[in-house]
Amino acid sequence: MTTAVSPTAAGFAPALRRLYFVRFGFAVVWAILLFLTGKEFGAVAAVLVVLYPLFDAGAAVVDARSSRASSSAAGLYVNIAISLLTAIGLGIAAASGVPAVLRIWGAWAFVAGLIQLIVGIRRRALGGQWPMILSGGLSVVVGVSFVLSAGQANPSLVGIAGYATLGGIFFLVSALRLGRAARTTTPEQ
Repeated sequence: MTTAVSPTAAGFAPALRRLYFVRFGFAVVWAILLFLTGKEFGAVAAVLVVLYPLFDAGAAVVDARSSRASSSAAGLYVNIAISLLTAIGLGIAAASGVPAVLRIWGAWAFVAGLIQLIVGIRRRALGGQWPMILSGGLSVVVGVSFVLSAGQANPSLVGIAGYATLGGIFFLVSALRLGRAARTTTPEQ
């Protein structure tokens, strides 16, 4: 089966695929580090929770540069701003402890998930976007659960590590599907 892909979309698919592989690797390494250090919330865990949205903003900059001509670029610029604001918010929240971090992280996961869902839907014709669409929808739901878990006795950051791991897996699947889509697509006729 072949899918028609615009020349613009076909041009940035390889860059998007590479970016998704990098995002997978980062998410897995970051999650392992948070899992190992996040049980006792300290300076290392605080740095890690601020680092993740900063990396997300950087990845969105790379993505936006490679997809400027597409309809998804506007959502990526919004994501950059939200991720940078989240990093600042998490830096401030870290001084208050895990519940504050979970509230900020949950709000970010909710909003970033909506953006990822919209961007994935707009990129459907490119191929390999169903994992991103599913990931965005799941992020919305999980974001709410992080906010709610902040009110529990002894909240933990371990759930965030699992969330990042699952997000990384979605990026890996999408990268693999983009590679397959690139081999089976034909330009529009």
